[in-house]
Amino acid sequence: MGQHAAWMRLALDEARAALATGDVPVGAIVVDAAGAVIGRGRNERELRQDPTLHAEIVAIREAAADTADWHLTGCTLVVTLEPCVMCAGAILAARMPVVVFGAWDAKAGASGSIYDVLRDRRLNHRVEVFPGVEEDECGALLREFFEDPARRPTRGP
Repeated sequence: MGQHAAWMRLALDEARAALATGDVPVGAIVVDAAGAVIGRGRNERELRQDPTLHAEIVAIREAAADTADWHLTGCTLVVTLEPCVMCAGAILAARMPVVVFGAWDAKAGASGSIYDVLRDRRLNHRVEVFPGVEEDECGALLREFFEDPARRPTRGP
């Protein structure tokens, strides 16, 4: 798990960068089979006003562009928060074999908490999941964000 923790530190850097745009601080990286980072992402929903721009989606898109292949079969996704249903679907579509995540998401998690889409035996692809890596730090960053009203995005009428 030493390598997973080192990768999570990089994903945490991405999560912190999301704070500058008012986005929920979630970060992700995609690492290839050799251990090189080929995709980076952070939440950009507020920045770009696009509900699909979760950190995982941004990182997966960058990795696919880097490899010029949507099949990310030898890659690992590392993300600070448990993937949601949308992101789990993208992970499965990209045929990623491994996901490492930090904090559990008791409200929208689809990688073991509410749903377990990534390991659902009814689907044609399953993912090895390593939860809780640097969980305390990942969770603290999210808690601090949601406890500070000045950091949260405002909504219009």
